[in-house]
Amino acid sequence: MDCRFRYSVLIAVLLTASPAAAQSSSVLPSGVTPDMVAEGKKLFTGPGLCLACHGPLGKGGIGPDLTDTLWLHPQVLDFEELVKAITTGFSLEVSQSGQLMPPRGGSNLKDAEVRAVAAYVWTLSRGGTGR
Repeated sequence: MDCRFRYSVLIAVLLTASPAAAQSSSVLPSGVTPDMVAEGKKLFTGPGLCLACHGPLGKGGIGPDLTDTLWLHPQVLDFEELVKAITTGFSLEVSQSGQLMPPRGGSNLKDAEVRAVAAYVWTLSRGGTGR
């Protein structure tokens, strides 16, 4: 196989690769998988009750928009802090939006499910679609 042929094959592979797949894997925090993101989306729009305040696409409503880059709570800068924020919620005293967020969004999500929701929200806030 000559070098030009291998180079052509490499270029063809790169041009046909899904940009969303490449972006999503580079955006995910350590330990977060695409399967977690998919599960988090199901929980967000279902038993996690997140859509009640953040809307079905995370664009906000009663709760803030989760799809933009503006974090109302500046302490939520990394994935583990996001997990903690969802787990503990925000009281009215610390809420920057004027709305409280109950622990686990008022749901009965288990720890692994909270991590999955956080994975989905992480992708939303970084220009992904959560898919």
